[in-house]
Amino acid sequence: MSAVGERNELGLTAWDRYRILTTYRTIAMVGLSTNYYNASSFAAIYLDANGYDIIPVNPVQAGKAEILGKPVYATLADAAKDHRIDIVDVFRPSAEAPELARQAVDIGAKVLWCQLGVSSEEAAAIAREMGLEVVMDRCCKIEHARFFGGLRTIGLNTGVITSRLAMKIPEG
Repeated sequence: MSAVGERNELGLTAWDRYRILTTYRTIAMVGLSTNYYNASSFAAIYLDANGYDIIPVNPVQAGKAEILGKPVYATLADAAKDHRIDIVDVFRPSAEAPELARQAVDIGAKVLWCQLGVSSEEAAAIAREMGLEVVMDRCCKIEHARFFGGLRTIGLNTGVITSRLAMKIPEG
């Protein structure tokens, strides 16, 4: 397993990630949390605000809550009954990725995208063998923001990139 964010062959090229984000608009987010302080929520809010159709998939919250004003589905198969899903975005442990890859294949998804820290050679092989594109150990929100200028939106308010202190430290 690679370190989180390590540049590896499972992230595809920048061009491939750009093409995926400009081609496909419906994202099933597996593991999307109702806790708005979780990374999955930051990503979902950002992508929703940028025109993506976010489909929440969380078996614990299914039928109990809404996320982004949308019903939460227990499984990808349940979500696929009501939506054509392009990207399966995985916010679950790497050990769960192979089964989610199989489910992504079963529902006819085009892309298996695993978030930062989620990487599985087995899941990648399953998805690729059935014709899906695979991105692992990358964040949809960060990649979108990198390509389209939203790095300061929701959680990364940088404005200026510098190594200098923002204010002078008083002497004495």
